[in-house]
This record gives sequence, C-alpha cells and structure tokens, in this order.
Amino acid sequence: MVLIVILAIVVLLVLWFVATYNGFINLKNRVENAWAQIDVQLKRRYDLIPNLVETVKGYAAHEKEIFEKLGELRAKAMGATSVKDIGDANNQISATLKTLFAVAENYPQLKANENFLKLQEELTNTENKIAFARQFYNDIVMQFNAKQQRIPDMFVARIMNLTPKEYYPIEEEARGSVKVQF
Repeated sequence: MVLIVILAIVVLLVLWFVATYNGFINLKNRVENAWAQIDVQLKRRYDLIPNLVETVKGYAAHEKEIFEKLGELRAKAMGATSVKDIGDANNQISATLKTLFAVAENYPQLKANENFLKLQEELTNTENKIAFARQFYNDIVMQFNAKQQRIPDMFVARIMNLTPKEYYPIEEEARGSVKVQF
C-alpha cells in the first residue's frame, strides 16, 4: 500500500512538472510571437517613413532638421537590439512624426496632396497596430514573468534557466496628465 501511495505521488509530481514545463514553453512561444507582431508593424513603419519624408520634402524643404532627425531615429531603431532600446527609439520616432504632421499643417497644398494623405493614414493605422501589438506583448510578458515568480512554478523556471522578459516601454509623454483646454 505504501508503495502505491509513493508511486502515485511520484506520478503526480511528474505530471505537474510536465504540465508546468509545457505551460512555460507555451508562454515563451506566445511572448516570441507577440514580439514578432510588433516587429512586423515596426518594419512597416520604417518602410513608410522614407516615403513620407520624400513627399513632405517637396513642399517643406526648409524643414530639413526634422527630416534628418527622422532618418537618424529610423537608423537607430532599426539597429537597436533590446526591447527597451527599440521601444525608446520608436517612442522618439512617434514624437518626431507628430512634429512632422504639425509642420504639415502649415502647408495647405501638402495637406491636400493625395499621396501625403494616404501615407498619413497608413502611418496612423500602423501606429494603432503598434499600440495594440505592444499591449498584447506586455500582457503576455506579464503572464510569463508572473508564472516564473509563483511557487512552485518558480522551481521549474529555474531548471529551465528562464529569465523575466522586458516590457515594451510606453512613451514618456503618455505618462503625464492630459491637459484639456476649451
């Protein structure tokens, strides 16, 4: 009878270990997939930026500083390797694009340009997709990191040499309070 109880406990422990291990593998793959979705949208954004800059240059050639900054930030973002560096660089791109669109407001012919309007719409859609993908990624990272911290799952995480994943950072200006003026 004692042997059956011991055998049952061992079987339960093995089943728990396998289930926990598979849970970590599933979450790890979901984190990687979520990051791949962000990466797809960021690459799309990187491809749209030169087209937007070329379109705006024809109307606002003296805004050279913004164009150069966008080019530098694009190169920086494309060369970044860590989640934090990629997020920070892309947050700077977002801020610079907002500046570029604000500058475009001063050029009525540019605002009426069909190519500019199409690129602006595509970038806006891409920004929305990036925001959604970032939220999804951060949710999955939270689940993955939390599972690593829970007892008894943390023991399996240590055996698997898992480390917490980085969150995709939010734009600093989004952290501040919103000012509404009428």
